[in-house]
Amino acid sequence: MLLTDAFIEYLRYERNYSAGTVAYYKADIQELQDFIEEKVGDLTPSEVDAELIREWVISLMDKGLLASTINRKLSSLRSYYKFLLRKGEVDSDPLRRVVAPKKKKALPVFLKESDMDRVLDDTDFGEGFKGCRDRLVIEMFYVTGMRLAELIGLDDGDVDFSLSQIKVTGKRNKQRLIPFGEELKVMMSEYVNKRNEVAPVRSNAFFIRENGERLSRSFVTNLVKRTLSKVVAIKKRSPHVLRHTFATTMLNHDAKLVAIKELLGHSSLAATQVYTHNSVEKMLKIFKQAHPRA
Repeated sequence: MLLTDAFIEYLRYERNYSAGTVAYYKADIQELQDFIEEKVGDLTPSEVDAELIREWVISLMDKGLLASTINRKLSSLRSYYKFLLRKGEVDSDPLRRVVAPKKKKALPVFLKESDMDRVLDDTDFGEGFKGCRDRLVIEMFYVTGMRLAELIGLDDGDVDFSLSQIKVTGKRNKQRLIPFGEELKVMMSEYVNKRNEVAPVRSNAFFIRENGERLSRSFVTNLVKRTLSKVVAIKKRSPHVLRHTFATTMLNHDAKLVAIKELLGHSSLAATQVYTHNSVEKMLKIFKQAHPRA
C-alpha cells in the first residue's frame, strides 16, 4: 500500500497546502498504486523500483497525457518519497532514476500568405503621415523579419536607399544587413517625405511619432495587435508573429535555411530549424485532408 495518512497530514498541516492541492497529490499517488496493483500486485513503497515507475509513465503517455501533466504527477511522487526518506521508511528514492518526459516546444504562430495579403491590401490604415507610417511598420516586419527592438531602434543612417539594404543591430549588438526590394523602397521613400514634412525637427530615429520622438515598444505592439485583429482570430498577435510569418513564408518559397538564419540574425541554425516543423506540420495536415489513404 503506497498511500500513507502521515504524508497527507504532513501536506495539510506542515506544508499548509490547500484541500485542492492535497487532493492532486493523493490522486497521483493513488493512480500509481492502481497501476502497480494491476501489474504486479500490492507493493510497499520500498519495493517500488524505477523500472515500474517508468512503465507507469509510458502508460500515461500512451493515454495521450501532456508532458506537463505527467511531470506534475512525478513531482507529487518525488515529494512523497522525500517524505518517506526523512521518516526512514525507505532507503532510496526510485524517482532519482526516472527521467521526466520533455515538454513539447510550442511551434511559432504565423499567418498564412492569404491572411497577410488581406492585412496589407484590405486594411484601411488612414491617410497622411500616420497611415503611411503604420502600414510601413507592418510591411517592414513582414518583408524583413526583424525583431521589435530592431525596428524601433532603426536610425536614418541605417537605411541605405542606394544599395537597397538596412543595417540592423540585433541581440548582443550584432549587426547584419537585410536587403529590400523596389516595392518596400517606394513605400519607405514616401514615408520619409511625409515624415520630414510633419516633423522637420526630429530625432535621428527612422520611425517617429508626430512630435519627432522615436516610437516606443508599446506603441508598435499595440499597432500590430490592432491591425492583425481586424483580419485574423489568432490569440497571439504580436510583432514576433510577423517575424515568424516572414521566416515561414521564406521557407515555403524554397529559401535555404542558412539564408533565413542570416536574415533573422539567429546565432545558431537550431533556432531557425523550428520553422521547418511548421512546414512539415502544414504538409501533414494537407496530406491528411487530401489523400484518400491518409
